[in-house]
Amino acid sequence: MCSGRVDLAHILRAFANGVDGVFVGGCRLGECNYITHGNYHALNLVLLAKKILARIGLDPERLRVAFMSAGEGNRFVEVVDDFTRTIKDIGPLGQSEGLDNNSVDTALVEVSRLVPYIKIEKHTKLTARLENESEYADHFTDEEIEQLFDEVVSYYIDPEKCQACMICQRRCPVDAIDGGKNRIHVIDQERCIKCGTCLDACPSRFGAVDKIVGTPVPPPPTEAQRNLKRKAKA
Repeated sequence: MCSGRVDLAHILRAFANGVDGVFVGGCRLGECNYITHGNYHALNLVLLAKKILARIGLDPERLRVAFMSAGEGNRFVEVVDDFTRTIKDIGPLGQSEGLDNNSVDTALVEVSRLVPYIKIEKHTKLTARLENESEYADHFTDEEIEQLFDEVVSYYIDPEKCQACMICQRRCPVDAIDGGKNRIHVIDQERCIKCGTCLDACPSRFGAVDKIVGTPVPPPPTEAQRNLKRKAKA
């Protein structure tokens, strides 16, 4: 499988399942067997994931990426052996970091929910081609990672503007919008992946979907308030 198909969700899921370290191996940069050069994406993804691990209190050295050709069996063994020794030295997940299992699980679940949002926000950097190792350390800065999590976006349907047209409901990729004919729509914030599809789908003449950054989402209307009363035609 191309290393470019490794997703942030895969890495987080591995740690959530209790593994102590994750190794991603890919073809040499610039020597892609296909036309996608997915190994550059894998590199960017790992650089981002390491920053995220550090933010939630886990040692970023628990994650490593390395590139080699299919004919470099000896190098593969050396790299994997070195990574294995590193993980043994660090110890079980969360233990050396002073985190209990519940804290680790909670942090990983919260980040996993934000994966679609993170990938959208960092799309440009995730598709960059870093040719020089000197670029790796600052490709994703600590400051931008803090901002990424401190200014998480949310989407809210303004009940005063919603016309219950069901366009956003039909377009939502995860069925996070509850609504129906003459029924004001509500976004389930727990299911929402913050992709912004609802904002794009809402007709401009309504403008009912608000993008909220860094502040709590207003409470949804009550069930009784969700019944849309349309004005009778003259």
